[in-house]
Amino acid sequence: MIHHALSRWLPPSKPVRRPFELIYAADECPPRGALGLLALQHAATVLALIAHVLAAAKIAGLSLPQTHSIVAMTLLGMAMGTALQAWGGRWGSGTLLVFQPDPMMITVAGAAIASYGLGSLVQVSLIAAGVTLCVGPLMRHLRALFPPTVVGTVVCMGGLGLVEPAMRNALGIHEASAGAATGLQALQIDGISALISGATLASIVVLSVWGGRRFKLLGVLAGLLMGLLIAALSDRLLGLEWLHSAPWLALPQPIAPSFNLGPEIIFAIVLIATLNQLDNIGCLIVMDKTDNADWRRADMQMVGRGIRANGASDFLSGLFGSFPTAPSSANIALVHATGSSSRYIGLACAALLLLVALSPLLTMALTLIPQAVLGAISLYAAAYLIVSGIEMIATRALDSRGIFMVGLSLCAGLATMLMPGLSQGLPEGVAMLAGDGFVVTGVCVMGLNLLFRLGTRLRASCELDAGLGPINHQLTAFVERQGAAWGARMDIVRRAALAALEASEAIQAAGGGRLLVIRGSFDEFNFDLELLHEGKPLRLGAAAEPSDGSAGAAAVPLDLDALMNSDEDIERQLDAAMARVSGVLIRHLADKLSSGSLGTGQAVLRLHFDH
Repeated sequence: MIHHALSRWLPPSKPVRRPFELIYAADECPPRGALGLLALQHAATVLALIAHVLAAAKIAGLSLPQTHSIVAMTLLGMAMGTALQAWGGRWGSGTLLVFQPDPMMITVAGAAIASYGLGSLVQVSLIAAGVTLCVGPLMRHLRALFPPTVVGTVVCMGGLGLVEPAMRNALGIHEASAGAATGLQALQIDGISALISGATLASIVVLSVWGGRRFKLLGVLAGLLMGLLIAALSDRLLGLEWLHSAPWLALPQPIAPSFNLGPEIIFAIVLIATLNQLDNIGCLIVMDKTDNADWRRADMQMVGRGIRANGASDFLSGLFGSFPTAPSSANIALVHATGSSSRYIGLACAALLLLVALSPLLTMALTLIPQAVLGAISLYAAAYLIVSGIEMIATRALDSRGIFMVGLSLCAGLATMLMPGLSQGLPEGVAMLAGDGFVVTGVCVMGLNLLFRLGTRLRASCELDAGLGPINHQLTAFVERQGAAWGARMDIVRRAALAALEASEAIQAAGGGRLLVIRGSFDEFNFDLELLHEGKPLRLGAAAEPSDGSAGAAAVPLDLDALMNSDEDIERQLDAAMARVSGVLIRHLADKLSSGSLGTGQAVLRLHFDH
């Protein structure tokens, strides 16, 4: 019934082949019970991440009523962004992408509020939304700047960046002096926090791995409830008395805006918002890949619509004092854990977020979720993001340029995380950015990608000489070498190498002369090879045919009687059969084939592969 009512209004999504591992794909509406449970899990997961707002409020020294106003308005922005993404059309990606308070804005927003007052949060959100809205329409033109290696590095670093705070929250780590003589700080683990987070994470993992189709849907929700139960039994649910005076329903109180931010804060906001788009792109691509079994490349038009939805929701909610929002990595991990990417879940989750935003009692209860539970959920999200980033990087062939680009960028980000003193001594606005490992990794990987592209020719050729070794080895070496230099997809490089070998066999079997040159060209959409050879063009009808006119591979079937009577017939028919096999293999390996004469006793065979 729900599907029938909404399907009339939902904009259609692009037709794709459904991944077999999904229980409910993007355009499939779960039954009412499953829909409610899945939406509740997504809402509970992202509501736990309201801790980002609480962290910024703590930096700014806000009172409880002021913090409650920001939380309520932020929930409205999260609901709006989630609904736009799930709805699709011109202002959304049509995917299950749930929004959270932007973790990268915690420090800069807290500093802005502390220095310029609560109303400055409106300006922070509007600047971030303006940057996002400007970037969205440009995404289809910027695909070359964001190949999977760049996006995968940023996604991987995003997961690595979650590990340290997640472990601190999960284990209740606090620092204690190790002794006056050394002056060092020892880390102490809180046993109760470790028990709460361990039970939470174990519940998520057990149900996700061994829960089967039905219980797999409940993994994160079961983990959250298990953590809260153990926290209650161990007297770790604090502040319950605050809930007695909170009403069930009330409209959020908007924040009066002020526009007085200094230039250094504005610069920091613009740079962070720009780099945030890398995370935005990564999340959108991960969801696109999750929904499409035949995924090959990023759909940058869909990415642009998704970024536009983020900017629009931040702009509208930011006018009233919302914290900037961003896609929630933890909810993407939940999509993976439950095997459900239905956008109907996103719409139901947005409705639940709206309900919570209108309930002061519920928004107040969010502040009571133990840090150990949040840490366990963050660890699960970190594991998923790290592996997803590695998978994106591994889809492309890498030469020394790609290895240095990915490796050095991750090293720079990890060094910033592990040695926070590196940014000391820099101007305040720059130090705030240089001290963030995610920002450093994003700047490095984009800069190195642009730098290494300067020395990469997107066209290459190689003369083939039998005196330098077997021709087959030279063909394979050229394709693999250039595929790695261009950063082409691994599966395309393998197909192209096999097709080049089969083309060489077909040319020889059809009576063609020796191979002279192999040429290649590449862009993000096309991978092309050309084989120059002596003789007539290879005929590309039903199969390759010998050029001496004696018999065609397609016209002459394999005659077993003739094979028994004549050595010449055996050789001729075997050559014809091999030419026919090579022709079939080439047509299956390459997406397009063509051949032609060069007019000088030479011909060319062209192989095209969609990238």
